[in-house]
Amino acid sequence: MRTRIKICGVMRAEDALAAARAGVDAVGIVLHHAARRGMNVDAARQIIAALPPYTTPVGLFVDSTAEEIDETSRRVGVRHVQLHGSESPEVAAKLPHLVFVKAIRLDRDTLSDQLAAWRNASDNVRGLVLETAGTGQAGGSGVSNDWELAKEAKEHGLFDAMPIIAAGGLTPENVGPVIRALRPWAVDVSSGVEETFGEKSTVRVDAFVKAVAKADALRN
Repeated sequence: MRTRIKICGVMRAEDALAAARAGVDAVGIVLHHAARRGMNVDAARQIIAALPPYTTPVGLFVDSTAEEIDETSRRVGVRHVQLHGSESPEVAAKLPHLVFVKAIRLDRDTLSDQLAAWRNASDNVRGLVLETAGTGQAGGSGVSNDWELAKEAKEHGLFDAMPIIAAGGLTPENVGPVIRALRPWAVDVSSGVEETFGEKSTVRVDAFVKAVAKADALRN
């Protein structure tokens, strides 16, 4: 199986296009004004307009209401949504025309409760993003995740309910071992492929894609 790749926190149209050319499956745009990489509607639309067919744009929201997500996603032009706050499953249930993934924090004290809350979510919730706990940021912190906890949880079947997306401090240098240990459906990277803040490095994006392909070849 090929591990899918999402580049998140894209702030420039040229970075979105370069990611697509490198073979990335999805491009994430932060639609949360308080986030460091947050984009307004007009800027987000310009990024999405640069994407070729079959590269999926994903809108990232933090603690927005269902009504806000619905309006913004329509204006921007996204059907795939990543919930990155403390949202409840009811938010996704109210928006059956959208496809959701939900970020959960890899915290030993709360992981079971987070998973329990989303285990029986509506059918349009298609995956769980494993994010770093305790950063105080909506992703893109660059802080490495607790991969030992993730591996332990997977071995105990805690992620069996839906596909997992590994995120949190990933880089071209460390993504391979994470893929081999967790066998996730996808990986999600932001700051790990940046040259400077908000600017993705074509060299690092290419290196990340190649590292994922190499890890896939070794595990298959």
